[in-house]
Amino acid sequence: MIKVLKLRKAVIAIILGIIALVVAQIMSSKRVTGSSYVLGLSGFLLIIGALLFLYPILFAKKIDNDGKVVELTPVEKDPLEGESVV
Repeated sequence: MIKVLKLRKAVIAIILGIIALVVAQIMSSKRVTGSSYVLGLSGFLLIIGALLFLYPILFAKKIDNDGKVVELTPVEKDPLEGESVV
């Protein structure tokens, strides 16, 4: 079966990248030296976060634990079969 995507590291990298971007903009408006380095760090973190988001999607395994190919069919044909529609 498709493994559960573990995206905690990607979310943390994106959040840190956004925080670094805000800090770089504040540093730039107050003319503090080194704001370009913080901006570069922000871009790096955003790129790493994007790659971490793509990695589990591109390399997801679609085999069962026994090594058999999993048939990805829905369990029920009509999930609203027992419910009345108003």
